[in-house]
Amino acid sequence: MIALDFFCGAGGLTRGFLNMGIEVRAGIDWNESCKRTYETNNRPARFIPSDLRALRGSDIAPLVSDIPRDELIFMGCAPCQPFSKQRREVNRDGGTLLEKFGRLVDEFRPGYVIIENVPGIAKVPGNSTYRRFLKRLEKSGYKFVDGRLDAKWFGVPQTRNRWVVIACQNGDPMLPANTHGPGLEPFVTVREAILKYPQLSAGGQSVTVPNHRAAQISPTNLKRLAATPPDGGGRLDWPKRFVLDCHKKYEGHSDVYGRMRWDAPAPTLTCKCFSISNGRYGHPEQNRAISLREAAKLQSFSDDYVFFGESQSAIGAQIGNAVPVKLAEAMARRLLELHAQSRSIMRGSDGLASSR
Repeated sequence: MIALDFFCGAGGLTRGFLNMGIEVRAGIDWNESCKRTYETNNRPARFIPSDLRALRGSDIAPLVSDIPRDELIFMGCAPCQPFSKQRREVNRDGGTLLEKFGRLVDEFRPGYVIIENVPGIAKVPGNSTYRRFLKRLEKSGYKFVDGRLDAKWFGVPQTRNRWVVIACQNGDPMLPANTHGPGLEPFVTVREAILKYPQLSAGGQSVTVPNHRAAQISPTNLKRLAATPPDGGGRLDWPKRFVLDCHKKYEGHSDVYGRMRWDAPAPTLTCKCFSISNGRYGHPEQNRAISLREAAKLQSFSDDYVFFGESQSAIGAQIGNAVPVKLAEAMARRLLELHAQSRSIMRGSDGLASSR
């Protein structure tokens, strides 16, 4: 099986599929700052810098011309704004990125299609982009299944809810079965993921562990963090003198400036996961935010997956926006099972036809 990864970013989805033995010919993304990270860690897959709205079928045809359609996978996580609260990202032709992706599916008819997005993708009311995409799949002869998956169900040390669609031309698609949780393997915890890394101070960087770098913190915020109890403490535990004016009459967003808990999965990481003021991204006991390396590990990237970027913010965005590798592995494993079942059914049908 061979895949193209649309909206590939830094390559979490690609890496998971490669780990499961599925060849990924290329990743396609408008953000060229991901190119070095993607290609360094996923050779021989190439990075194609392109906005999907400008991408033509003829641009990717040479990549897939030798692939039988029942061996071809189109996959990706479209950053499509209709699924967010703003719902604004629509081009002048009225088409969204997901609609463009659907047109490419129509043109090439790959055997398998996967999309991964925020759960809000299924909550937009009416004849939404998402529902139109599903109708397009049906008209093109695909069967599909969709639903919510939490990354921690598959060995990712992080609570991260995603909405996944798996579609195929042959067979009956299914979402991957949980491997972790009640009655299964225990959830992987922050302790298991990051305890091994060398200690750092805020603003420090390891000379031996790639990307093990912690953000600078102002002296005042360092005092606040020092006053935050270890292992899950938060800003509601501070002495009154440290409380920000904006929080004095507001108890919402209580995770900001908080510490992670050692013996639980991490909260959902975002592109600001290296900053204590943007979520519960404080180290469980050291007076700093989690490092970029620790964030990558909480996204289930291996330690030899090195991220490149012009700034801490650029690398943080690559990590926080990525598909967790182990979630990608679970989806790839399910596709391999579906493909094997489809092949078995086809062989059985051929045998039955021959016997007649």
